Amino acid sequence: MSEGRSFTARFALTRAGWRLGAGIAIGLAVVLLTVAALDALFPPPIERGRTVSTVVADREGRALRAFPVEDGRWRLAADLDRIDPDFIEALVAVEDERFYRHPGVDPLAVGRAAASAIGAGRIVSGASTITMQTARLLEPRPRHLGSKLIEMMRAVQLERRLSKREILELYLTLTPYGGNLEGVRAASWAWFGREPDALTPDQIALLIALPQAPEARRPDLRPDNAIAARARILTRMTAYGLIEAGRASEAADEPAPVRHAFPFDAWHASDTVRALDPDAAELRSTLDRRMQSELEGLAMSVAERAGPGVQVSLLAVEIDGRAVRAAVGSAGRDRAGGWIDLTDRARSPGSTLKPLIYAMAFDDGIAAPGTRIEDLPRRFASYRPENFDRTFRGEVTVAEALQHSLNVPAVHLLDVVGANRFGAALEFAGGHPVLPDSHGTDVGLALALGGLGLSVRELAVLYAALGDEGVARPLSWTQDAAEARRGEAGARLVSSESAREVLDILSDAPAPPGRMPAGLSLDAPRIAFKTGTSYGFRDAWSAGVSGGYAIVVWIGRPDGAPRPGVTGREAALPVLFDTFDIVARLDPGFDRARTGPHDTPAAPVSLARFQPGARPPQILFPPDGAEVWMDGEERGFVLSARGEGALSWYVEGAPVARDAGGAPVWLPDGPGFYAVSVVDPAGRETRARVRVRTPGQG
Repeated sequence: MSEGRSFTARFALTRAGWRLGAGIAIGLAVVLLTVAALDALFPPPIERGRTVSTVVADREGRALRAFPVEDGRWRLAADLDRIDPDFIEALVAVEDERFYRHPGVDPLAVGRAAASAIGAGRIVSGASTITMQTARLLEPRPRHLGSKLIEMMRAVQLERRLSKREILELYLTLTPYGGNLEGVRAASWAWFGREPDALTPDQIALLIALPQAPEARRPDLRPDNAIAARARILTRMTAYGLIEAGRASEAADEPAPVRHAFPFDAWHASDTVRALDPDAAELRSTLDRRMQSELEGLAMSVAERAGPGVQVSLLAVEIDGRAVRAAVGSAGRDRAGGWIDLTDRARSPGSTLKPLIYAMAFDDGIAAPGTRIEDLPRRFASYRPENFDRTFRGEVTVAEALQHSLNVPAVHLLDVVGANRFGAALEFAGGHPVLPDSHGTDVGLALALGGLGLSVRELAVLYAALGDEGVARPLSWTQDAAEARRGEAGARLVSSESAREVLDILSDAPAPPGRMPAGLSLDAPRIAFKTGTSYGFRDAWSAGVSGGYAIVVWIGRPDGAPRPGVTGREAALPVLFDTFDIVARLDPGFDRARTGPHDTPAAPVSLARFQPGARPPQILFPPDGAEVWMDGEERGFVLSARGEGALSWYVEGAPVARDAGGAPVWLPDGPGFYAVSVVDPAGRETRARVRVRTPGQG
């Protein structure tokens, strides 16, 4: 009987134990679920630490300009790979020696701080870990016990979400260093004038000491406090074995640093790069810092010599990838209009578009470099152009007309090419011309002499196209864009043959005064260039291609006021040559391959003289490059062309017979390639290369 009662009692206890265990398990589960729910509902505001200053760097990663965040604060994103590892080691040793081992809260530090407070009757030392300090930086609040508990919970949340490396980077991004400085990179730039990638012992100690009392230890306001705090950190570094006592003593004797300015090179270009991604921490641009600096100095010296109110802007573009290597928006922000990026303002380009008119005329087969053309007074409807010197040269070659920038031949060619078509080609290539109101005049033909608005950037796009076999591509401002641009097809502006012919002509143009022709100089780059002067002497231009670069220079007054007598050849062309000298010296990849002067080849008989309105015949069938099929029957192909007068047909130089109706009929001898040509009564000829195939041919 007693054994039965004992069994019943034991069973009752077991059931009670199960119930208690189940209750505890359920309670723990509820607590864990509650904690998880609260953690999900109230995550730490990590995103605040990702709002950082944008740093625009050059092609090699050298900082050009930094942009502050809200309220003018400097907060640069920290990257452990770019911070001196000796600093990281010292920081962890001094601030949180068990950082890599605790889960956000260090129980040993908490116990030690509590014991010290009880013994002293007051708080003697804190127990904040780096993770807890990071939580406080993300959510600043008054210092009391409740805040400390919240920081502990937030620290655990951060440890669940981030790695130790990410926590350190977040901490070193937000740490206050006095005034408007946040983060170790901002502090390093402000106090040492550079990145914190290689720090001296005194610099390491100061960067650890400042966040402990940012305002009380600011070197610019309280240098004695900064030196004393730095010395205490150096003593602790010695105790931790991080530095020898002798070196610590020497570092402690260093004076307090002075405040440095943040990098602000390439002012306007950096604005352009940043606008591509305003939220990025760093943008690697295509700019070359040395080239940018030297060309900014060149622009300033030119503007100072030119007098008050004059500005200079220029652009150097590496044609491969269209990488902008230097962009000077103005000669200086202290000069009139200096805050405006003048590479991005539409101005009249003068005669700088003439090379494109000639290239399109070459493409159309209406002229060749050796074609004779008249430079004589001529009226085009209500428009009557004159040469700049108000004289006319009679009959000249097209090459000579372009080299000497004669106006009447250029307008004559544009009249045949078509002003509307020319403007559409500029738009298609990325030129975006700004056309003025006509007010009843023939503004279309005035395009040849600068009767539209283009910016330095847009003109650089067009000249880079001439230097790239006639293919236009947008400019690249970042390294990633330049890489992508190399694989793009681009927009065909003119044919490769016409682009090369135009550059050959321009490279033989007379050099600026004081410059030895490139053919007589050993190291001088051979430059294909064109100058331009807008109506009323408001804008002086020069643009050129050489060595794999396209460069554009503009000089004038930002307010558009005239500068009587100042031409592109006089003012801008010497600057273009100086710019190419700098680029060739600084870029080892500058292509110095040069050839001697080019002899203008004789024009074909059909293009010996420019005859507006008379074009060579156009083959309609078979078109150039076509493949035609023979069906095995003795039937030929009826040839067709559009042209003036009776047309004569030839295949491989032999005349083509005509049928009873007078139509030219060609019966190929068999499959293969054939040269088909048609000639009008004036001797103008057009050719087509055709392939004949048969059904049984593979």
